[in-house]
Amino acid sequence: MARNGLCFPGNVPAFRAALVLSLLLLLLHPTSAGHDYHDALRKSILFFEGQRSGKLPPDQRLKWRRDSALHDGSTAGVDLSGGYYDAGDNVKFGFPMAFTTTLLAWSIIDFGRIMGSEQRNAVKSLRWGTDYLLKATAVPGVVFVQVGDPYSDHNCWERPEDMDTRRTVYKIDRNNPGSDVAGETAAALAAASIVFRSRDPAYSRLLLNRAVRVFEFADTHRGAYSSSLRNAVCPFYCDVNGFQDELLWGAAWLHKASRRRQYREYIVRNEVVLRAGDTINEFGWDNKHAGINVLISKEVLMGKADYFQSFKQNADGFICSVLPGLTHTQVQYSPGGLIFKPGGSNMQHVTSLSFLLLTYSNYLSHANKNVPCGMSSASPAFLKQLAKRQVDYILGDNPLRMSYMVGYGPRYPQRIHHRGSSLPSVQAHPARIGCKAGSRYFLSPNPNPNLLVGAVVGGPNSSDAFPDSRPYFQESEPTTYINAPLVGLLSYFAAHY
Repeated sequence: MARNGLCFPGNVPAFRAALVLSLLLLLLHPTSAGHDYHDALRKSILFFEGQRSGKLPPDQRLKWRRDSALHDGSTAGVDLSGGYYDAGDNVKFGFPMAFTTTLLAWSIIDFGRIMGSEQRNAVKSLRWGTDYLLKATAVPGVVFVQVGDPYSDHNCWERPEDMDTRRTVYKIDRNNPGSDVAGETAAALAAASIVFRSRDPAYSRLLLNRAVRVFEFADTHRGAYSSSLRNAVCPFYCDVNGFQDELLWGAAWLHKASRRRQYREYIVRNEVVLRAGDTINEFGWDNKHAGINVLISKEVLMGKADYFQSFKQNADGFICSVLPGLTHTQVQYSPGGLIFKPGGSNMQHVTSLSFLLLTYSNYLSHANKNVPCGMSSASPAFLKQLAKRQVDYILGDNPLRMSYMVGYGPRYPQRIHHRGSSLPSVQAHPARIGCKAGSRYFLSPNPNPNLLVGAVVGGPNSSDAFPDSRPYFQESEPTTYINAPLVGLLSYFAAHY
C-alpha cells in the first residue's frame, strides 16, 4: 500500500504501518488555505540587510540600520569591515558566516532560476558575504576568523552603531590551525564562484582561486580552530564535531566548481579517513556530513560518477534517519509536526534538514528514483511534502497559529533577542546608548521598535510552546544560518505552489 509517497510491501507488520500512517496524518494534515511564499522569500532575503556590518550601500532597504564597525581589523593592520553579524549580537563569527554564505550560494545554484525578481537580491546578499570572506583570506597562510570579543559584547546590550566593546581580531595560521573554519570558507568561496561564473567571470575566478588556496592551507595545517582559539570561540561556535567533515565539504564544492580531477581523487581517497558516513542526520554550521553526501550524490544520480556510489548510500541513510515513523528515525518531531533537536536555535535544524530533503528530492526526481528505507521506500514527492510541511509550520501552520518569521502573517514574534531591533534606531534616538543603558530595553515587556523583517527566530520548544521574550534567546534569537537554507526552500515553493 502507499500513502503520500511512502510505500510499504505487504509483509510489513500492520502495527508499524499504522504507526507510520498516523504520523503522516499528523505531519501532512491539511494546512491553511495557502501561503504567499514569494512574499516570505522576499522577506527572508531582506533579513540579511538587517545583519549587515560595515558601510551600508545606498540601496539599503532596512532604513533603521546605519553604518557600524567601520574600523574592524585596524588593530591587526587589515580591513575587515563588512560581513554579517551572525545573530542578535554584534560579533562577526567567521565559521557560521562562511556556512551561511555556502548555503546562500547553494540556494541560488539550485533554485536561482525560479527566484524571479528576488534572484538579484539573493545574489547581493551572497556577495556581501563573499566580499568579506575575500578580505578575511587576503593574507596567504592566514584566515581571520572572528572580529569582536564575545564576552565583552555579550556583557552589553547596545546597537551595532554605538559599539564601544573590544573589536579584537582572531586569526588562524600554520601555528594555530583551523581546518574547520578554513574548510568551510573554501567551500563558501567555491560555491559562490559557481553563482558568479556567468554574472561576473573575473570575480568568479577570484573566488575560485582563493578557495583553492584556502583549502590547501586547511588541508596542509590540520586542526580544530577551537583548540587554537578556545577562549574566543567556545562555547559560542566551538567545533564539537571535528574538522574532518569541513575538509570533505570544501573538496566537494571545489570539485563541483572546478571539475579538477585532484578534488575527485581527494574525496575518494579520504572518504573513510575523514568519516563521510558519520552522524549523517546532522547538518549545520558544525556538521556537514548530510550535506556532503547529498551534494555528491547528485553526480551519482545523473549517472556520471559511480565511484561516488557510497555517498549516495549515505544520503539515502540520512533521508531514512529523518523520516517520521520509521524504526530507526533519529529525529524527534513535536506534537505539531516540527522537526526538533535538543539544544538552542532549533529552527537551524528545521531549515537545513528541510533544504536537504527538498534538494535530494529534486535530484531523485530527475533520476526517477525513490529512497529505500528497509522494508519501505520514500518517493521524491513525499520528501517535498515533508519539507513543505516544515516551511508551512514556520509560516504559521502550527498549534499557536504564529508565524516564526518576523513581519510575515498577522501574528509573529514581537520581542526577538536582537540588539539593533530592540533598541531605538539612530534616527529615532540620535544620542548614543551606552553598554548598560540598553538593559532597560532588553528587559522591557514592550515589542521591539524596529522590525527585523524576515528574521526567523530559534522557534518553539519540543511541545510547540513559544515564550516571545528576549531573555529566552534559544527561542527568540534569529540567525543568518536559519535563513540561508530557507531562501532555497521558499524559492521552490513560491514557484510551484
